[in-house]
Amino acid sequence: MSFRAVTPAAFGAKAAGARAERMRQSPQYADGVFHNAAATRATPASPGALVREFLFGEDRARRRPGGAVPLVSAPAATAADGLFLTWYGHASTLVEIDGARVLCDPVWGERVSPTTFAGPRRLHAPPVSLRELGRLDAIVISHDHYDHLDLPTVQALIALTDAPFLVPLGVGAHLERWHVPAARIIELDWHEDAVVAGIRFVATPAQHFSGRGLANDSTLWASWVLAGPEHRVYYSGDTGYFAGFAEIGAKYGPFDATLIQVGAYAPNWPDIHMTPEEGVAAHLDVRGGLLVPVHWATFTLAMHTWSDPADRVWREAKANDLPLAIPKPGQRIDASAPPPVDGWWQTLG
Repeated sequence: MSFRAVTPAAFGAKAAGARAERMRQSPQYADGVFHNAAATRATPASPGALVREFLFGEDRARRRPGGAVPLVSAPAATAADGLFLTWYGHASTLVEIDGARVLCDPVWGERVSPTTFAGPRRLHAPPVSLRELGRLDAIVISHDHYDHLDLPTVQALIALTDAPFLVPLGVGAHLERWHVPAARIIELDWHEDAVVAGIRFVATPAQHFSGRGLANDSTLWASWVLAGPEHRVYYSGDTGYFAGFAEIGAKYGPFDATLIQVGAYAPNWPDIHMTPEEGVAAHLDVRGGLLVPVHWATFTLAMHTWSDPADRVWREAKANDLPLAIPKPGQRIDASAPPPVDGWWQTLG
């Protein structure tokens, strides 16, 4: 009996054939799994104590917003040029760059889990439906964790758009099991690139891990460079702070804007998720212009309070005199004229 026949569809699929052979040729692949450039720890030293703290800790109520998260439910807009960013919550972001429309890590599902009845649940609704996004030219996936690669969202996008999926090595096996046509899947190793809709997409290193079932690291994880004729954007994906940021900045920067992970950090896993302060340092390393923090507000994935990521990234950006935008979910930002930060989340923290 095959792996596919005995596992839920949400778990995805193992790579086989030519895909698996290509993975084995990757410099990041050894002993049957992918590796970070430096030794990292992806699991906490005391997982039992961590689970107890997560479920029963005294501060658990503060990990949720104290009221309804304000959403901007505007209809899709289009621009022939320029750079516009719309953050929909967590890491899901629409990048309008030099006329192309790129959707990063779309997650519209209710839970980031292999089941519909358990696992982290949304703290706010999606600001718009997937149909209301309008035309898409490309869909970028950073890695295969449930809060970045969502089965119901992918299935909806198959019908709503013909846009290709740009993914790290191995992730295409999941997509093919979910009936994404092979012609719509572009798999890249670190520093490989592809041009779609006039935009050069480069899969760049990140310091993280992968996995949707019992086995970790069978697919690659990545950050992404989006380079258009006039503008450049860097998306960190999920990552710990590492020396690779400076190398990315030197090779592919500077960037007009960065989308930087600032949430789901904890002392228990310092190697795989950045703190807000580390996120600002990464932004500086890659030579970013406008900083737009992502990976917060939508799901409770760590022990920090709901508002802590935004509070801390705002404080650190001010200390470094950096241009910063912290939009409400669904709010479209013109990167050339971002609105001032107004602390909208602080009444809910």
